[in-house]
Amino acid sequence: MLDHDLVATAAVRAKYPDGAELVNGGFTEAPIERLLAAGPWRTFRWYLGQKHYSGSYWSATERAHVIYESRLELARLLYADFDPGVSRIIAQPFLVTVQVDGAVRRHIPDFLLLADAGPVVVDVKPADRLSRPEVAFTFGWCRTVVEARGWRYQVWSEPPAAEVDNIRFLAGYRRDWLFNAGLLEDLCRADLDGVTLESAFGAVANWDPGLVRAAVFHLLWSGRLVTELDRPLSGDHVVRCAR
Repeated sequence: MLDHDLVATAAVRAKYPDGAELVNGGFTEAPIERLLAAGPWRTFRWYLGQKHYSGSYWSATERAHVIYESRLELARLLYADFDPGVSRIIAQPFLVTVQVDGAVRRHIPDFLLLADAGPVVVDVKPADRLSRPEVAFTFGWCRTVVEARGWRYQVWSEPPAAEVDNIRFLAGYRRDWLFNAGLLEDLCRADLDGVTLESAFGAVANWDPGLVRAAVFHLLWSGRLVTELDRPLSGDHVVRCAR
C-alpha cells in the first residue's frame, strides 16, 4: 500500500476524561484543540504481580496529574514537564486506526505534546524491543500517518542515566507556589550568569540559605537558569541565565 493510500484510511477516536466521545473521524481532519482536551483512551488498575509500573505524576505543565504505565514512560513525562517549550502533555490521547493490506491496525500512542514547534506524538519503548517486527511495523505506519499531517513523531527510549536522575531531582522543586516571589526576584537580579551552583546558593545574603538553595533549584527546573545535566549535579556546576 502506498503512503497516501494508508494516510487516507487513517481514523482517530478520542474521548473526554469522563468517557464521553470527543472525536471520531479522519485523523488529518481532527482539530488539535479537541485532541488536547482528551482524557486517556484506556485506564489501568494496580494489582499484585503486575508487570508494569503504573501511576500518576503531578505535572507542573498541566497543573494536574498525568498517568503513565511504566518507569520509562514516567521518565519521558518528566522530560516533557521539564521542557519550557512544551505547553501541553496528554497521556494516551487517542486511538488511531488504519487499513494495511486489507487488515485494520490499531494503536494508542503514549503521549501527545504541544511544543513550540507544533504537536508531537510520542511512543515510548525500551531500545531492546524496537527491532521486533511487530513494533517496527506499528511505529512505521504511525510515523507515516502523523508526519503526513505535518506533526512530529518520536520514538523515545532510555535516556542517559545521569541526565534523567538530575531531572528527577529537579522535579522535586517544580511546584512554583511554594517559592517566595521576592526571593526569586532577588536571585534573578543577582549576577548569576557564569557562576557555580555553590556561589549561586550564597548570592543573596538576606534570605535563609536553605530557602535560597531550593529557589535556585526551582529556577533550574523552570528554565530561568540552565546548567549541564550530563553528570550528577554538584556545587561546581556552572549556571547560565536562559537567553
